[in-house]
Amino acid sequence: MSTKKIAVVCNYVLRPDRIGGMDRFFVAYDKAAKAKDYEVDWFFPDVLDKTFYEGVTVFSAEGNSSVEAFFLNYLEENGKMYSTLVTHFTELCTPFYKKAKHAGRIKNIIAVDHNPRPLNGFPLKKQLKNRFKGYLHHKAIDRFIGVSSYTARHIVKDLGKVVARKTGVIYNGIDTSVFKKRAQHDLDSQGKVHFVVVSHLRESKGLQDLIDALALLKPDLQNNLHITIYGEGPLEEGLKQQAKDKEVDQLLTFKGSSSEIPTILADYEYLIQPTYMECFSLSILESLSANVPVITTTVGGNPEIIKEGENGFLFRQKDKNALANIISEVVTGQRGINRDTSLLIEKDYSLDRMVAEHINLLD
Repeated sequence: MSTKKIAVVCNYVLRPDRIGGMDRFFVAYDKAAKAKDYEVDWFFPDVLDKTFYEGVTVFSAEGNSSVEAFFLNYLEENGKMYSTLVTHFTELCTPFYKKAKHAGRIKNIIAVDHNPRPLNGFPLKKQLKNRFKGYLHHKAIDRFIGVSSYTARHIVKDLGKVVARKTGVIYNGIDTSVFKKRAQHDLDSQGKVHFVVVSHLRESKGLQDLIDALALLKPDLQNNLHITIYGEGPLEEGLKQQAKDKEVDQLLTFKGSSSEIPTILADYEYLIQPTYMECFSLSILESLSANVPVITTTVGGNPEIIKEGENGFLFRQKDKNALANIISEVVTGQRGINRDTSLLIEKDYSLDRMVAEHINLLD
């Protein structure tokens, strides 16, 4: 058995209309690992398109109950052995890790946690379950990695102090070279301020609060702004109906998912992200890389990247009045961001840095 084989199990669907930061990280990680003479096999729950992953060894769990179950079956049926298993977007401290370690004779398991926590924390029953899982299964995982300091703290909070010494942080990073930078703060010919939302359309993203905030604005302010929403999800029709009911539907354009976000962002002046739960948002990094400041909530790792008045504005989640006030002051010119927000991203949150730190875990 080669000692240089890696399996990466990701609960992440490959889609042609969503080539985002994680796709770029996965491909760059694969290239960097191969440069160090590792063989890398990737396991995903579904592969709708592999064009972007050309040259990457990808396995699809299509038709299986989960990508974890698919990987365990793959080990059993093929007898393949790996030196390292890396997981992304999977649940921590489940029996899967111990089973995988034994079945694949895996020496090193690295679990990367991208999963946001509920706004008000887990209910007591879930807290107790998490602690019990941590006690039972933490030994199978050699490193726990959070994508922000917030995430790392919550790994220890959820699973117990038994995992503290094995828990670290590697911040998300992005390929800044693919983002077109907004050159200046020009308004359009009608004098409107153009905002953008890039988000999955589900309740936890808080877009219903954005619609309510728009309804709080005076008509003259409403006439001076427009918001374009990129994304899809179960709340889409409900959001459209809410906008009609609140008589602000003319302020919104729903565009669906797009693979052109890196070039589209520069057409807008601010990104709005009224989310209730977040670990460390790639959308925020991408917006800042395009020199587009961000209006977002104080949840999760958001305050670790957004500095009030420097590269964006923060408000407490669900505070519709505060969001309406920020939008109002931005539209009237009472608030503004004049510095280049991309410089921090290029310096501290690059894809190269993220890849290098993850590759270092293999040594």
